[in-house]
Amino acid sequence: MPDGHAHAAPLDAHGHPHEPAHPKLQHHFDDMGQRAEASTLGMWVFLVTEILFFGGLFMCYLVYRWKSPSGFQEASFELNRVWGATNTAVLIISSLTMALAVRAAQTSAKRGTQVFFLGLTMFFGLVFLGIKAIEYTDKFVHHHVPGPHFHWDGQYPKPAEQFYSLYFAMTGLHAVHMIVGVGIMAVITWMAWRETFDEDYYTPVEVAGLYWHFVDIVWIFLFPLLYLIGGHFKG
Repeated sequence: MPDGHAHAAPLDAHGHPHEPAHPKLQHHFDDMGQRAEASTLGMWVFLVTEILFFGGLFMCYLVYRWKSPSGFQEASFELNRVWGATNTAVLIISSLTMALAVRAAQTSAKRGTQVFFLGLTMFFGLVFLGIKAIEYTDKFVHHHVPGPHFHWDGQYPKPAEQFYSLYFAMTGLHAVHMIVGVGIMAVITWMAWRETFDEDYYTPVEVAGLYWHFVDIVWIFLFPLLYLIGGHFKG
């Protein structure tokens, strides 16, 4: 039989009534802030492993360049610095649009605003990949791809092949990360279209932004190391 008394709202550890839980709050988190901190920490740990991964390639590059600086300069001279600089500008702009997308989610901006900035970020990522495809095609046409068909008319054929081995390894791995990033942005854009994000729940956009900025920063290091060292080479 009903006792005629209303059920009291459940209390937290401090004796205060519990606030209604956010639909995206899993049971093992106390609140949305703790959930966001855990997700962000997880992404930072992942990015540290990525830094170690790319760090090994950078160290390999430095060793081989130290052994044959002139050979690396000669090989770098054949890269298209205009395409490289264009891609650098494209990625810097994409970091801006990514930051604006995060801000739009944090401030509960309209669905169209979030989708617009995320779509722009994806677009710039695809532009970057398109330019890399043009550059790679040029290297295949001129037989600058390391292997049995590699051909070099300069003074340093062996160091040049070493340079292009590292060029394809480093830029190729970076391009794979960019492809993954575009895929992530596609999922995040779909979620934004469904009005998933607001000022209380925007962690997926934020951690995706961290990944995107990391990929952009890696290119900021690759561009001068690969494209600019041969600017003053004299054959």
